[in-house]
Amino acid sequence: MKYNQLGASDLKVSEICLGTMTYGNQNTIEDAHQQLDYAINQGINFLDAAEMYPVPPRGETQGKTETYIGEWLQKQQRDQIIVATKISGPGRHFSWLRGGNNKINYDNISQAVNDSLQRLQTDYIDLYQIHWPDRYVPTFGQTIYNPEFERETVPIAEQLTAFADIIQAGKIRYLGLSNETPWGVSEFIRIANQLGLPQVVSIQNAYNLLNRNFDTGLAEVSRYTDVGLLAYSPLAFGFLSGKYIENQAIENTRISLFPGFGQRYLKPNVQEAIIAYVEIAKKHNLTPSQLAISFVKSRWFVKSTIIGATNLQQLQENIDSVNVVLDKQVLEEIDAIHTRYPNPAP
Repeated sequence: MKYNQLGASDLKVSEICLGTMTYGNQNTIEDAHQQLDYAINQGINFLDAAEMYPVPPRGETQGKTETYIGEWLQKQQRDQIIVATKISGPGRHFSWLRGGNNKINYDNISQAVNDSLQRLQTDYIDLYQIHWPDRYVPTFGQTIYNPEFERETVPIAEQLTAFADIIQAGKIRYLGLSNETPWGVSEFIRIANQLGLPQVVSIQNAYNLLNRNFDTGLAEVSRYTDVGLLAYSPLAFGFLSGKYIENQAIENTRISLFPGFGQRYLKPNVQEAIIAYVEIAKKHNLTPSQLAISFVKSRWFVKSTIIGATNLQQLQENIDSVNVVLDKQVLEEIDAIHTRYPNPAP
């Protein structure tokens, strides 16, 4: 297992991160602890959660993921595990979370951090991320920025000042962003430099064979700011595993259990692109999942690839991708498909 440093922090994270958003819904606490044990034994030292998990988000299950991790974390050597979690922003209108008032301000940050610490049964969080911006941005498959949707927002300087106090108190170590834009990352960096406030050290955005939007503006920002990508959805909601090519009604998957939850992967050219990528995998004696995860892992700006699984067999296959290195020919074939079907599921 390879380990990469996040920005100017002292966090060295495994190139594979264990995502946990199914814990408390599709996975029981026993499933969760089995996965966590296996991942750690394979060299993974990095776990990613969020206060809103599990998904799909509901008031009656909110926080279960962190609770499951917290029960497991009590049996571990804490300083050997890098725990990341997130604060929800106002864009999702969760009426059951802090009464629906989810602005990224001091009171909400303080409460969210304290609640996560309690559920995780730990004194500190290694990487605390803003799940999506406090301001309006297009999210989850939206591709057009529309100024008409702008809303009142907490200034970035005020957000960073609040996080500075929480960091000073020792409750979180480093700050990260998620679902951010080039302008957003640049502003967080600029304002932090200008005011002497905490720098962000990572950005967690979707990145996979069907969604390579990071390759352009955000990749340039990543290079010049040293804010590396924590890539989520490397398998595009499981679609890049190839299991939905002939049947999208497979039982006990997120698509079958939660209809409409993966709409960004039901767009034109998605299925054609998936079939083409699966053919590349077969040609080179790889599973489609290995091809997809290994591609994400190969990008210079990716610091860790976040994988999730609902059973141990899936987890084993996904982690085994660390042993796969894609050669020049495979990468050229992937780029040829990308040229034919560029970002069909942004």
